[in-house]
Amino acid sequence: MQKKGTTSAEEEHVSREEFTLRPVGRVKSSYATPADAPRQGRLSDQVSEIHIFPEYRDALYTVEKCNQLVVLCWFDRAERTLLRATPPGQTTERGVFSIRSPARPNPPIALELVDLIQVKGTVLTVRGLDAIDNTPPVLDIKPFIDLDRVQQTKKA
Repeated sequence: MQKKGTTSAEEEHVSREEFTLRPVGRVKSSYATPADAPRQGRLSDQVSEIHIFPEYRDALYTVEKCNQLVVLCWFDRAERTLLRATPPGQTTERGVFSIRSPARPNPPIALELVDLIQVKGTVLTVRGLDAIDNTPPVLDIKPFIDLDRVQQTKKA
């Protein structure tokens, strides 16, 4: 039983307040609609550009030394009411938190692993990005490092 005036551990550590994100750039790609994009960006050899806003130019310092990047995008056109879906090639429905469906409770924050091809000023040329042209704001970019590699992704 909880004492009056105290909060549960969950209430102490979890805030349900909304927050604001600031885009750091935009994507330029050949995908005009969600239907044009591949199921997973890594399944395509398509080249795209990430245009970083000028005020974040310094954040790109030495990014050309990276082979791969993790790009976080805001997929604002994705379905937001679907909580279960059947993954491609499967027959069993699963919860969206256990699959890579673009349908999410929030506009999905897409986690994209891309190959960095070229850096020219504030433009990154990348391969493996499935973002739609000029719509998803880029929220963050991080280098993909050996520590990120996992040997097994599913439980036996």
